[in-house]
Amino acid sequence: MHMLFRTLLHVLFLSRRRPDLGHYDVAKTRFITLPTDLDINRHMNNGVYFSIMDVARFDMLVRNGIWNVMREREWYPVVASETITFRKSLSLWQRFTIESRVLGFDDKAVYVEQRFVRPGPDGQPEVYAQGFIRGRFLRKSGGTVPIPELIEAFGTQPGDGLPDWIERWGQDVALPATRAAAPSVWR
Repeated sequence: MHMLFRTLLHVLFLSRRRPDLGHYDVAKTRFITLPTDLDINRHMNNGVYFSIMDVARFDMLVRNGIWNVMREREWYPVVASETITFRKSLSLWQRFTIESRVLGFDDKAVYVEQRFVRPGPDGQPEVYAQGFIRGRFLRKSGGTVPIPELIEAFGTQPGDGLPDWIERWGQDVALPATRAAAPSVWR
């Protein structure tokens, strides 16, 4: 329940007080590790990282204008795949920033990179954890929003497109379509 409150706090109040962003700019969202974020080892629980990444993505969507496009067109985002790599732990009351950026599209999904960052010993930003999200946009009336329609709404992706490895990751972790067979068979 506390994630709902964190999300509402950011989307309704904090995001609107921060500078607007371009669709592909890096959004920086500040957080603090709360007692409800901790696990038995007294550091942030690995599942909480994903939940806080959700909050930071909503902050990014509000600030880069995609939130308004979604509301006008009755779209909503869903996560299809996500992965995270941990480097250092976040402890109680530590302040940290999540840096979020839309990387681009493949033929089915949108990719986002997110980093948990704190000041390092030299004062420069240091990555504590890094996550990648493969997401889709769905219509409230049903169905998936096609990538050409997303590109029309958000603009073409920056640079040379997605790195090859992230497209392979997206393909390798994808499950069958919702209407296809997906038996649970262990090998």
